[in-house]
Amino acid sequence: MSTVLCDLEEITDPGSRQFTWGDGLWPLEFFVVRKNNCVYGFVNRCPHAGHALNWQKDSFLTQENDLIICNSHGARFRIMDGICVSGPCPGAGLKTITIKIKGGKILVEAQELDALLS
Repeated sequence: MSTVLCDLEEITDPGSRQFTWGDGLWPLEFFVVRKNNCVYGFVNRCPHAGHALNWQKDSFLTQENDLIICNSHGARFRIMDGICVSGPCPGAGLKTITIKIKGGKILVEAQELDALLS
């Protein structure tokens, strides 16, 4: 079952926005990046240190808006697939989440997010 996260126009192009899924002590933190009218989803967890990538809400991109950045260690990841291209974890990747656009809405599959919670 698809769940609407937000309207496509609520995320600038390029830009990013974070979301939380699930209740309880450890909800899933994830984010969506919009670039060239495409959207990509990732779990908000650095593969190098295991903590959140961002320090400020919705802030996941470099100043040039061309890469995802871990604000703690400076690792940089490609937007299209989350693979680290520089920093302390070259070749490692962010955990991806399938994101779709339908009727101007950004959608995610609830089952995929629930599976990531377990």
